[in-house]
Amino acid sequence: MRIRSLKRSTGKWELPQPLDEKEDNVWIKIPRIARTVPFGYKISEDNNKVLDPVPEELEALEEAKKFIKRYSYREVSNWLSAKTGRYISHIGLMKRIKNGNKRKRQAAIYRRWAENAREAIAIAEALSNQRIDAKEEANNCR
Repeated sequence: MRIRSLKRSTGKWELPQPLDEKEDNVWIKIPRIARTVPFGYKISEDNNKVLDPVPEELEALEEAKKFIKRYSYREVSNWLSAKTGRYISHIGLMKRIKNGNKRKRQAAIYRRWAENAREAIAIAEALSNQRIDAKEEANNCR
């Protein structure tokens, strides 16, 4: 990924803009579980318990995650607010990124557990079928 060189203006640094276009992401609706609407979503017009994604904000948030490695949360939140037109504080950005990373790790762990459970069930079924004294279980027995 190529990044333009930084431009200096009035003592502040502008964040570099990626030159490569990102593929279109498919963003999904999420349930509203709190009073606060997270950055990148808006309340659905049909149902106030569902949040509709705002693709422009979510794509800008993905770009902002890359900038966090080089710039402070305050600088990135200012850039993000200017780019999207929706305010997000540096603390809000930090919480949004950290919660997203935490959920991503948890989802990966649960997927791994599910895969391990499937493997264990397959092994248990194979072992029970190989037993010498295995009896065929009838569903009619009570």
